[in-house]
Amino acid sequence: MKSTNKERMLEEKLEEDNERELCNDLCYPLHWFKMLATEMHWSFIYGIVVVNGINQGLGGAVGRVASDYYWKDVQEVQPSESQVYQGITSLPWIIKPLWGLLTDILPVAGYRRRPYLILAGLLGAISMLIIWLEKDLFTMLALLLLTIANAGSAIADVTIDACIAQNSVTHPSLASDMQSLCGLSSSIGGLLGFSISAFLMDAISSQEALGLLSFPSLLVLSVGMVLKEQYAQDFSYCQIHEKLMQANKTMWKTLKCAEVWKPCIFTFASLALSLNIQEGMFYWYTDSSTGPAFSQKNISFNYSIGSIGSLLGVLLYQNSLKDYPFRFILFWTQFLSSILGFLDLVLVLRLNLKLGIEDYIFMVISEAISQMVGRVKWMPILVLSSQLCPIGIEGTFFALLMSIDHVGLLVSSWGGGLMLQLLKVTRTEFGNLWMAILIRNLLRLLPLLLLNLVPKNDQNSMVQSEDYFVSNEAVGAVLSDTNGVDHESLILH
Repeated sequence: MKSTNKERMLEEKLEEDNERELCNDLCYPLHWFKMLATEMHWSFIYGIVVVNGINQGLGGAVGRVASDYYWKDVQEVQPSESQVYQGITSLPWIIKPLWGLLTDILPVAGYRRRPYLILAGLLGAISMLIIWLEKDLFTMLALLLLTIANAGSAIADVTIDACIAQNSVTHPSLASDMQSLCGLSSSIGGLLGFSISAFLMDAISSQEALGLLSFPSLLVLSVGMVLKEQYAQDFSYCQIHEKLMQANKTMWKTLKCAEVWKPCIFTFASLALSLNIQEGMFYWYTDSSTGPAFSQKNISFNYSIGSIGSLLGVLLYQNSLKDYPFRFILFWTQFLSSILGFLDLVLVLRLNLKLGIEDYIFMVISEAISQMVGRVKWMPILVLSSQLCPIGIEGTFFALLMSIDHVGLLVSSWGGGLMLQLLKVTRTEFGNLWMAILIRNLLRLLPLLLLNLVPKNDQNSMVQSEDYFVSNEAVGAVLSDTNGVDHESLILH
């Protein structure tokens, strides 16, 4: 009898422990979030959630779907034109080093971050409101407004990165937590944005959906109003030109190092030669005569699945692939991206129907796998880029390397648009779309010829020699004269 009571007491204690552990697990995210807000001020956490989660994540997802339909249905442009216009709107992201240098060395009214967040919010809100309210916009004016809105997003991204870098210096033990918060906010925002975009497009037009993006921009403006920031005193504007010239000189000297320009050529070629024909595919997806006539809900759900595939790619890389050499990962991901590109060819030629696979199911599977491989390919490029940065201007130089990659993406977009035009792929004619897909897939194999430009090292060892780092006392003075603000402010997420 005593033994039975003792066993019952042990069981009750185990149940209580399990319930307590479950409660702790469920409450951990809230405690973690509260801890970050307590350690680094709530306005900073609010800024990360707004910029990464709401403006870029949710707003970027809705904007991607809405802009595709806006160019197709409202402006009624050809797929090749839409492809070029999408590239033009991304131009502000190419000059991110400029935004970063301005936020680092040019305070406004005594503040280095708040005025730029306010400016970013105003640019996005005003441009989107004009698109919303003006029903008969000229194509070039619409293009200008969308480019201005992207400039606002780029400036906000750079500025919040600067805040993250500054807090990483003062709270080094929480640096990984801040990066996790950025990634978590962006992923959740993106999934939510793609999920609701279809319902938005059913309820309102693509033009009105773009107009709604003024609200995330207004939230960015509110971050600039409440962000806690130290007031910069006794700043000498006379030194701005000298500081810019010294930073530019150091970056150019570093770029001329073989250890830097060689992998830059590979990454640029890898992105540029993968011609972007997404707009041609989008027009075919939604065509009711020769295409599968996917609905807005189908397209949005497909993008959502792509986001999940990208997240799985991050997890796969983190858990299984981060210890492999750069060349190994980049070879297989580049090769697989070419092979997976033929899934689009199968879909366009309707071979999947002969295999008994419906168009929509085949598209979703293709998108998920392609996005997963693309994310696995991108992760070592980020690691390699971070290892190539010289001491003293790590953040600015990292942004410069990312800008080179953005130029590659721009060439890919414009090259794809040109190919669609040459092959006479229009709003209603898709007879040569299969040829565009085939050419794109074959071009994706060419960067493999440049793989020797990538370091042999594994991803956990430094790729540069001792002589690689560029020592420049003037640039060091630039950084030390920014009240503790590190140039890692430009690191992209």
